[in-house]
Amino acid sequence: MLTIVKETNNTKESALRIVPEADDNGKINFSIVGNNVFFISLGCPRNLVDTEVMIGILLKAGYQVCQEMQRADFIIINTCGFLEASRQESLDTIQGALKNRKASAKVIATGCMVQTHSDAIRAACPEIHYLLGSGDVQGILRAVETESSGSNITSAKSFLEMGEVPRVVSTPKHYAYLKIAEGCRKRCAFCIIPTIKGPLKSKPIEQILKEIKILLDNGAKEIILIAQDLGDYGRDRGMKKVDGLVELLKTILDTEKRHFWLRLLYVYPDEITDELIAVMQSDPRICHYIDMPIQHVNNELLSAMRRLTSKEDIIATITKLRGAIPDIVIRTSLIVGFPGETEAHFSELHEFIKQYPLENIGIFKYSNEPGAHSSTLPNQVPEEVKEKRLAKLAKLQRHIVNTLNKKMVGKTVPAIIEGFRPESKALLRGRYAGQCPDIDGEIIINEGDFSKIQFGEYAEVTITGNAGYDLLGRLE
Repeated sequence: MLTIVKETNNTKESALRIVPEADDNGKINFSIVGNNVFFISLGCPRNLVDTEVMIGILLKAGYQVCQEMQRADFIIINTCGFLEASRQESLDTIQGALKNRKASAKVIATGCMVQTHSDAIRAACPEIHYLLGSGDVQGILRAVETESSGSNITSAKSFLEMGEVPRVVSTPKHYAYLKIAEGCRKRCAFCIIPTIKGPLKSKPIEQILKEIKILLDNGAKEIILIAQDLGDYGRDRGMKKVDGLVELLKTILDTEKRHFWLRLLYVYPDEITDELIAVMQSDPRICHYIDMPIQHVNNELLSAMRRLTSKEDIIATITKLRGAIPDIVIRTSLIVGFPGETEAHFSELHEFIKQYPLENIGIFKYSNEPGAHSSTLPNQVPEEVKEKRLAKLAKLQRHIVNTLNKKMVGKTVPAIIEGFRPESKALLRGRYAGQCPDIDGEIIINEGDFSKIQFGEYAEVTITGNAGYDLLGRLE
């Protein structure tokens, strides 16, 4: 949950910071200091940014932080509706809040699941006070202040804050997410994001520059650009494919002369052009890191998934990235058990990962989502087969990560010092540019002089070993 005195990732203590803490299940819980409002934000970083906007609106209106849900007058849950498992987690969270709240507390749900499955929420949770659509987060004050139960779910499926609305950054002070677009133009067969979030909407470059300046002025050392698809940025504003992202990056780098890390989440393989690679090479402030969802490598399945790349394209992109930026760290996501995936298809994917090892892979079992084109396809794969394939691929990836991490030993890298490890103040936590917060490993720093270290600042760290997905390091 959000606290005022201590930040989640054990960064420098501050009486003014609001930060998240993850519970044992990985959910990020938030509370606002003072007058009885408690937030829980589920799902992706884009949801987190919307939660930060709602926090800002309520703080501006005079609401303050409550550190415990049981003391809150208002419990606000920002739901995720992307997959069935996400929706079940959202329902469980709402039901848990209703069960554990104090008698007078009102529970309010917002976000993606509210937008698409409000009837299911009402049926499962009839005591809920208010439902707020995913594009209607500016209505949070009305939701809190209305006496009678109700809802506000308009056709605005996504919210893109444009600067007029207050936002309280809830991540540790040294990094922040910056949502540059919402919605999606693509129509991948397995995905219902366009249905949930609507069409692509991009922020003007001028607004992005304003937000970056504010974040840097407030102490951010790393800004993470997020959208459902960064590569499509600006196409709704008449910019050509990829040119919009390239223009945005060049403008940011030309305008802001301060030192900071700029990280890109997510860019599809067909959008990683020579121009984009050249921009990444041109300025060390752009992290040599890219999240490039590929989902599969079998051409038959890629076509069925309605992806725009072939196996050959993916190999060419990885090869080009490795050649141009030798220390590039590549993260991707893969789906096992897509309809029609045979053992031969899966073996091809397994072999590909061996031949073209990637530093970070998120592996997902195919989820048969109503409304997605893939739900109508024949040859659905049994759940137990999906489980076996996921386990086999995960085992391989653990071996690959171990091998790649060993190659880091002996290198000295700039790292952001996050804070102490929770188990001991004899250990520090840090990240180098190849590690994204919240989703990747970290550097466990167990050697060096800690006395002059400032949390949230850069330091030189020499990698001395590895521990699973984490690295071991020494302060220089």
